[in-house]
Amino acid sequence: MAETPAPGASPHTERPSLAAPSRIPAPHTPGDWPIAAAMLQFPPHAADGTPVEELGPDEWRRLLQPVVDEGFTHLELATSWLPLGDLDAARLTALREVLADARLAVPGVGVVRRSVAHPGRGEENLAFSHRTLDAAAALGADVVCLGLHDALSARQRRALWFWTVPGDDVPPRTDPEVRALAVRRFRELARHAAEVGVELSLELYENTFLGGGDEAVRFLDDIAHEAVGLNPDLGNLLRVQGPVDTWEYLVSVTAPRTNYWHVKNYSRVEDPATGTVLTHPTSLELGVIDYRAAVRYAIAHGFSGTFVVEHYGGDGLSVGATNAAYLRRVLPRAH
Repeated sequence: MAETPAPGASPHTERPSLAAPSRIPAPHTPGDWPIAAAMLQFPPHAADGTPVEELGPDEWRRLLQPVVDEGFTHLELATSWLPLGDLDAARLTALREVLADARLAVPGVGVVRRSVAHPGRGEENLAFSHRTLDAAAALGADVVCLGLHDALSARQRRALWFWTVPGDDVPPRTDPEVRALAVRRFRELARHAAEVGVELSLELYENTFLGGGDEAVRFLDDIAHEAVGLNPDLGNLLRVQGPVDTWEYLVSVTAPRTNYWHVKNYSRVEDPATGTVLTHPTSLELGVIDYRAAVRYAIAHGFSGTFVVEHYGGDGLSVGATNAAYLRRVLPRAH
């Protein structure tokens, strides 16, 4: 087994062929494949400062209307907007009714920046994740997406693009005891997920134990539970302003283990003479990642899950709708 590369290293610069077979047994048609809106631009409070979890159902419905207006029928509910794990039974029922009224299905719930391995908040985040699993099952979600990245630092929150500023980088990526703790806690959550009929998906993210394709697969193998897969959020890694694996390599390694997929793209400019790397969000079809090839390769290797269209900056929901239309154009058709 290859050694884990040092943070920032890029051992895989080759570009493996991602040519997919001409006939792909797609589990859905392009028209009915679940493509969910993300909630990156949805603040956790109303205009008057009231936390979203304290609002009434009518206000929830009003806040979700733009998702419907953009043509989405699926939504990833993010705990950064509404902490599902903290809702009581009555409020959870009210939320389910609001979603039904809006005709929004929830294929996945994203537990955002609540690392179960955080040195100070890990146990609290673990308990919240357990509660969120129960809430997600009550909403009929198929997947709960988790990661090992935690809250942004103050410097990151002040930056235009948070990934251009180093974070606190906890837990240390080289600490075997912290890694073992993360594996145990995810295995515990996987057992719970299986009991309530939900899958877990672990999101690739820089400077974590899920910070590369090989690293993420090894981490998944150590958890060793069939209820856990990967969310190969390629954009999280390709936006890093330093050496990175090629997107082709990341897809080739993670596709067979993918059960849920955050998709977003970035422009990437590199100057080999100075080592300068600049990245900027863009739409799926214009960025450095060729999602036509990536999506077809993943489906040819068994992916049948939900796509979640993410975009940072500007009107991210509108860009998400544009990205959803692009995906439906490039998804394979049944033959």
